[in-house]
Amino acid sequence: MNATGSMGLAVAVRPCRRLLAAHLFPGCPHHRLPSAALFLVPGLPHDRRHFSSKRPRPLGGGGGSQRRYASSWVRAAVAPAKDGAALSDARRLSTSVGPLSPGSDRALEQILIQGLAAVKPLVIERVEPEKERMAVVEEKVDERAEVAKVREESESMKEAWRLLKNAVVSYCGSPVGTVAANDPAVESLNYDQVFIRDFVPSSLAFLLKGETEIVRNFLLYTLQLQSWEKTVDCYSPGQGLMPASFKVRSVPLDGSKDGVEEMLDPDFGESAIGRVAPVDSGLWWIILLRAYGKITGDYTLQERVDVQTGIKLILNLCLSDGFDMFPTLLVTDGSCMIDRRMGIHGHPLEIQALFYCALRCSREMITVNDGSKGLLRAVNNRLSALSFHMREYYWVDMKKINEIYRYKTEEYSQDAINKFNIYPEQIPSWLVDWIPEKGGYLIGNLQPAHMDFRFFTLGNLWAIVSSLATPRQAEGILDLMEDKWDDFVGNMPLKICYPALEDDEWRITTGSDPKNTPWSYHNGGSWPTLLWQFTLACIKMGRPELARKAIAVAEKRLQKDQWPEYYDTPTGRFIGKQSRLNQTWTIAGFLASKLLLENPEMASILTFEEDLQLLEGCACNLTKSPRTKCSRHAAKSHF
Repeated sequence: MNATGSMGLAVAVRPCRRLLAAHLFPGCPHHRLPSAALFLVPGLPHDRRHFSSKRPRPLGGGGGSQRRYASSWVRAAVAPAKDGAALSDARRLSTSVGPLSPGSDRALEQILIQGLAAVKPLVIERVEPEKERMAVVEEKVDERAEVAKVREESESMKEAWRLLKNAVVSYCGSPVGTVAANDPAVESLNYDQVFIRDFVPSSLAFLLKGETEIVRNFLLYTLQLQSWEKTVDCYSPGQGLMPASFKVRSVPLDGSKDGVEEMLDPDFGESAIGRVAPVDSGLWWIILLRAYGKITGDYTLQERVDVQTGIKLILNLCLSDGFDMFPTLLVTDGSCMIDRRMGIHGHPLEIQALFYCALRCSREMITVNDGSKGLLRAVNNRLSALSFHMREYYWVDMKKINEIYRYKTEEYSQDAINKFNIYPEQIPSWLVDWIPEKGGYLIGNLQPAHMDFRFFTLGNLWAIVSSLATPRQAEGILDLMEDKWDDFVGNMPLKICYPALEDDEWRITTGSDPKNTPWSYHNGGSWPTLLWQFTLACIKMGRPELARKAIAVAEKRLQKDQWPEYYDTPTGRFIGKQSRLNQTWTIAGFLASKLLLENPEMASILTFEEDLQLLEGCACNLTKSPRTKCSRHAAKSHF
């Protein structure tokens, strides 16, 4: 470039240097060059030693030396690199201008600023004063809207925390749990008690918040209740049973007129509707015990003798021999979250998924010694058999349904394909058009000549969380839920089961239960507390966007609807007709979901990954009986 061209460029650039600085550093006064610019402009010395005594004065004032310095700064910005060498991405700052006539005094009409190589060039055009003012106004409006949105979200979180704290129950001055609901408009019944399964989302919210005392107290006090002997018609359940709930009662002291003492009164099912003992309470207790240690790092609680004994009593109760031929647990209706007659007697998925997870938790926590080796061997054998059984026989997708459709029946041999004598006519009509080409799920129940094809959300989610399902199956479950989003989420997540029992099927299966009418309560109702388990599963599978989408749907209504227990109708549009308000596990499930999304690394310590060694180990290999034959070759693709 000749001298004339150089002078013309310098003259053209000089009027726009303030504009350039203003666009590059909008937070700084336009008449002053920020010190940060020294590191962004190539060729400009930025070592403090170079200008400690020659620091430039503000641009636009003073003598010619300052103007020369500013001009050289801008020239350095627009000049090409010497010898055509490219500048580093981190420091590259070049401009491109159109042809300018020498001596032109008009400002540049367009300045092209190139940033990092991966970022497209940002074109900054000159804005007219009125347009610039309107742009600033619009930007401020957008900022206020964003602030209002954040404030609204924080208000829902604040109210949720307030309600959760109000639900805390104390015993002898220490927090020990949360009541099921605080709805003053209806009779409390047993909703003023602390339920083990209901407290799990509350405990997770407290743990993620750093409040650990209430969870530790809950684990220890419920452990003390484990040894209580409760009976129904003079019959006691097996040793190791955990109560469904407990209540703090005040009773008069012996020999005192005014003195009272507090006691914990557990309910093992002898007062429950249907008089059914809870199978899931002990499983939830073990899962929560592991979560407490993982989150707090306090493993001393697990190592206590009384806690180790409690774990072993629960396992002995679940692993005891009986008449059943399957590795799944045989339980009756009403023994879990679905605590009324809903046709889940037999081997319901929810119990099997929780059982599998509790076994994996126990294997981590049991202290290894001569007295526990036999129990650990039994745990490993059961895990191996249970994983194979569930993955092979409970999984359905389009391919598997086609196989069932072509089943031969009345097969007698150990090589039979239709091992449970399932009749193809059992495939329901709704499933034929509902099952998508991509994805699948674990059915709700399986026993001789019976497959319950309903989708039970809790069991499928825990199959993902515990790795009871294979990675391919876990992806398929989320694929199905995403494909059928309106069925599972709709106006309120998440359906407890799909579809609902209707008409004669409802009357026969539920006994015409007025609470479990179609698309209500357990019969196709929507339960917001399932959000935290859905969030865990989504984070584990690397799909947190699904959880965010579901939480956003719930957040629009939960606070406004006063945190109901459940919602009715096929899309969850109405608050449940008998739903309690201020339901604690609705509140806690929302809080836990939000906290897990904020801290996704915490989800990884609450879930389990695939255990290949466990899958390869088969109980059939441990026996020399000639009658033992393993059918695992039929499911090699699962391992």
